[in-house]
Amino acid sequence: MKTFLKIHPNDTVAVALEPLPGKTVLCIGPNSLTLKEDIPAGHKFALLPIAQGEPVIKYGFPIGHATQPISPGSWVHTHNLKTGLENTVSYTYRPQLSPVPSIPARTFQGFRRSGKKAGVRNEIWIIPTVGCVNNVATALAQKAQAYKRGTVDAIAAFPHPYGCSQMGGDQECTRQILADLVNHPNAGGVLVLGLGCENSGVDVLKTYIGPYDENRVKFLVCQDAENELEEGLALLRELVSYAGGFHREPISCSELIVGLKCGGSDGFSGITANPVTGRFSDSLIAMGGTAILTEVPEMFGAETLLMNRCADETLFEKTVTLINDFKNYFTAHHQTVYENPSPGNKKGGISTLEDKSLGCVQKSGCTPVRGVLPYGAPVRDRGLNLLSAPGNDLVASTALAASGAHIVLFTTGRGTPFACPVPTVKISSNTALYTHKKNWIDFDCGPLTEGKSLSLLADELLDFVLRVAGGQKVKSEEAGFHDMAIFKQGVTL
Repeated sequence: MKTFLKIHPNDTVAVALEPLPGKTVLCIGPNSLTLKEDIPAGHKFALLPIAQGEPVIKYGFPIGHATQPISPGSWVHTHNLKTGLENTVSYTYRPQLSPVPSIPARTFQGFRRSGKKAGVRNEIWIIPTVGCVNNVATALAQKAQAYKRGTVDAIAAFPHPYGCSQMGGDQECTRQILADLVNHPNAGGVLVLGLGCENSGVDVLKTYIGPYDENRVKFLVCQDAENELEEGLALLRELVSYAGGFHREPISCSELIVGLKCGGSDGFSGITANPVTGRFSDSLIAMGGTAILTEVPEMFGAETLLMNRCADETLFEKTVTLINDFKNYFTAHHQTVYENPSPGNKKGGISTLEDKSLGCVQKSGCTPVRGVLPYGAPVRDRGLNLLSAPGNDLVASTALAASGAHIVLFTTGRGTPFACPVPTVKISSNTALYTHKKNWIDFDCGPLTEGKSLSLLADELLDFVLRVAGGQKVKSEEAGFHDMAIFKQGVTL
């Protein structure tokens, strides 16, 4: 079994696949290398002498520069490696487009909605317009569990702290995200729960929702109700009766939309879970389906790879704006653009944002970028889309669901129990995590370091995702978790 991996022929570092003690002698091609010190699993060590100020190469690209001379066999991490990234820069479109093969579309057992949309769940969602009625929404969800029957998968509330005391863009974001969720096809029925005096009340939200089926979407304004719990439960009984009439049927994978997200990454993420997810994404798109990549700050340092995969120059310019707008968001708040990676990332072997980003973007596979979406915008174009959202796990995953993702694939090297409004598949980068947290992790990509092929793992992931689309619950669903979070950028009144 391999004990280390040199990812790209031009790399000046390799990654330890298991803890490697100091003085271990490794065979590097025709030469040998003696480790100068202990190298933790997932961490990097130098293959060649690296001078101070010289780029450190991983994935075939610079991940920063050495802050001191680094000798072969030495540990390369935050103590001797620093980001080389700058703030807003100019970009040039140099298209590098890979052809997308067409393969026969498989099917999943989903729900066909009115308006021809497809869903992978048949849930009842309770969506508050404002945080003031969060406890009412939660109480309604708890009391309504007794009504669940037929093909209804779950009854869930989505509390959040917004909908009032917001200004400008924040208020628009809240309204758009809530409307997106009301219209999401994974919900067979929706109760929109308002207070009555909020900025983003029911009447305002209706203009964002657009035309709706009165059997599927019900509204309740708590200040207008004598007893909001009694009236809410009556509406939920109606919604359960309506949604229970839907049944699963075969639906083409060309209609499946999958969000791509990672969190708590480690040194294995960019060489196991993310590449496997990228290969899955390529297969889904080859069948006519759609993938959405987000968390813009974790594109910094690898953004040119995505820009050069844009299908045309208009998409390239939109991607430049996507990147630079997020950099300006940081600087407008007097924050460092490259305040990343997190402590957990560093513990797992990631040293700089370039190191993290070059691993993160591998979730997108190699197909051309066909769409670039502002925060809250629904996906329109099949194929690979880029979505504006921060790196925060809950906010970004909610944004993916709001843009239309039926399922979110969440790769991780550290593990997390959270969920988002749609099934959230946790994919581990290493088998130790999968073994330790089987109540969190749904799929393990660790076998890639033990000789299992990338293609085989990606095929197994595709099979698993189709089972999830057909109704198999993921671990967070089994635990009863349903979370959401809205992106806040401005002041609160």
